[in-house]
Amino acid sequence: MTLPPPPAPVRTSGSLRRRLILQVVMSAAFLAAILFFTVLIFTRDVSQRTHDSILLASATSIMDSVRVQSGAVTLDIPYAALSMLGNVSDDRVFYSVRQDGQLLTGYEDLPQTAQRPAPGDPAFDTESYRGSSLRMVALVRRLSLNSGPVDVVITVAQTREGQAAELGRLTRWAMLMGAGFFLISALLGVWAAQSSIQPLHALSAVVSRRGPKDLRPVRHAVPSEMLPLVQSLNRFIERLRISLARSEDFIAEAAHRVRTPLATVRAQAEITLRRVDKAENRASLREMIRAIDESSRAAGQLLDHAMVTFRTDSLERKEVALDTLTHDLVDRLRPVADLKDIDLQFACDGVAPLWGDAILIQNAVRNILDNAIKYAPSETNVEVTVRQGPLDAIVSVQDQAGGFPEDTDTAALTERFVRGSNAAGTIGSGLGLTIAREVAEAHGGKLIIAPSDTGAGACVSLSFPLR
Repeated sequence: MTLPPPPAPVRTSGSLRRRLILQVVMSAAFLAAILFFTVLIFTRDVSQRTHDSILLASATSIMDSVRVQSGAVTLDIPYAALSMLGNVSDDRVFYSVRQDGQLLTGYEDLPQTAQRPAPGDPAFDTESYRGSSLRMVALVRRLSLNSGPVDVVITVAQTREGQAAELGRLTRWAMLMGAGFFLISALLGVWAAQSSIQPLHALSAVVSRRGPKDLRPVRHAVPSEMLPLVQSLNRFIERLRISLARSEDFIAEAAHRVRTPLATVRAQAEITLRRVDKAENRASLREMIRAIDESSRAAGQLLDHAMVTFRTDSLERKEVALDTLTHDLVDRLRPVADLKDIDLQFACDGVAPLWGDAILIQNAVRNILDNAIKYAPSETNVEVTVRQGPLDAIVSVQDQAGGFPEDTDTAALTERFVRGSNAAGTIGSGLGLTIAREVAEAHGGKLIIAPSDTGAGACVSLSFPLR
């Protein structure tokens, strides 16, 4: 049989699920990056504000200790003023107290803030000192001396190693938070994408579980976005149902319309043959009758093949008693065999019922029997055997028609319109074995052509799997 060309590949525009997952993951990555930078900026700002607040509290504590005694500025730096900075981290602390630019106490070389603070308004700055980065605060307090008002500038600074370590720890936490947010968002995105396409999988499963003859409209509940797809599918199913019904009606009608006129023409030709005396006219009528027989058989087997092709797409499976079916066919074809003095012999060892389409199986067995009777010479036997194998039921037909030449490709005999070299002069269409093979394959079985047990003919077997 000539295999149909493979279906054209369906073009795809990519995976919908992969596209949804990619979009969600990219969105999650973007949001995770925003979250990371937002948390990082916020924590750095909070850390800086906290550190500045402690520096300011230390400087304020020192300022509160400034006094004017005996016309001079004095101060006693409280222990808590500097210890509060030591409690925050192990960074070094520096300070200076200046009166109108003159150092009263502290570090002489400690830099001052770039912006001179106003009374009551602290000034913060970051400078480099002794190879380290300093964060400093400066406060100004105006005092009255005998010589007039003076400004006392208090500067407190601290290295930033501890703050940098704290900021690093906060950065790592921000990264972990962003990574966690991304991971959770990605997992939720995958779940959401899977859930979004689940209705498509459910619809596909509903349609794929249907049998070949199940042409009911799809009633499965789907999201509103899939409603146009289901409606289009239902319209297609309805058109297919109408087309199949018309094809089935056409096959049945064609079988009747073709076979009946040919039978009538053949009957009239035979009647005319009996009335004609001239040898040349009788020869012409015989050729006409032969052509009618060939046309009738070809038309009938073409229609049978169309019916088999149609039914194999929609097998009506039920229990089939292969022994009873074959025995009935032998009884029906026995009168035809008797016309050629052929003895039809039937034997059965008992077989279990198989599960299949009785009409197709009957058609296949009838074609094999018909071939055996047609090609077997007169006064010979045709043996029909039904037996059960380990996993299958087998019907075999053996004739005494001489078999096939050694170089015969028996597999090619099952192709459409292919006939053996011994078929010359015998009416046939070359479709009988094709029909039998297609029926067997539709049921998961096979057609076997081999020499008969005696070697005097051929043995054609149909194997059908049991349940």
